[in-house]
Amino acid sequence: MSGILAGKRILITGVLMESSIAFHTAKLAQEQGAEVILTAFPRPTLTERIARKLPKPAKVIELDVTNSEHLDRLADLVREELGSLDGVVHSIGFAPQDALGGNFLNTPFESVSTAMHVSAFSLKSLTMACLPLMQEGGSVVGLTFDAQFAWPQYDWMGPAKAALEATSRYLARDLGKQNIRCNLISAGPIGSMAAKSIPGFSELADVWNHRSPLEWNMADPEPTGRGVVALLSDWFPKTTGEIVHVDGGVHMMGA
Repeated sequence: MSGILAGKRILITGVLMESSIAFHTAKLAQEQGAEVILTAFPRPTLTERIARKLPKPAKVIELDVTNSEHLDRLADLVREELGSLDGVVHSIGFAPQDALGGNFLNTPFESVSTAMHVSAFSLKSLTMACLPLMQEGGSVVGLTFDAQFAWPQYDWMGPAKAALEATSRYLARDLGKQNIRCNLISAGPIGSMAAKSIPGFSELADVWNHRSPLEWNMADPEPTGRGVVALLSDWFPKTTGEIVHVDGGVHMMGA
């Protein structure tokens, strides 16, 4: 099969709905020639149902990135299915409700800790769990929401994304000698499950209606998925520790 991911084996997290960036990434990856395996939490059956809408079947493995037993068994489960991996997609983020929606000053550390563990530290733990399968090198790609700014309603997910961005750079530093690249896509707002969990998300997303040089469609995750697939491919062989913006250009607008 031809395509920029021909022959590649990719693990993708975060397929929750058809509107998920991860779903469109998996779809495009298959169309570009990759074999894909999915992980899911907390409802693998939901991901299995959504996975039936992909061009080709994809196995789903239960994976809670905060559970060391799940992480320890991941490589063996993936090896049984694919043998090895060429790429990993981190599309995972979560913050408790009291860490979002204007409660920044009053959020307890327990909730901040959860947001950091699931949304940032998991990039490291997922990558390390997959490392034994990437003996020939590979590409790790995560998803962020530009952490240079304090966004309305986003609250502790902002510092969590800042930690994710820093974590990606340190992974890029330490895994480069194994020919593993680690990059992020900084995406504009998409009306996904993650977005719907943020109170007042429409207020945040409205910025794109006024400031995006390119027309931005919140209902279209495909441009972001294309960015992920491009970074998974061999077309960025010497790019690592980078954050590629797929946000219509909002990141560079001063006013």
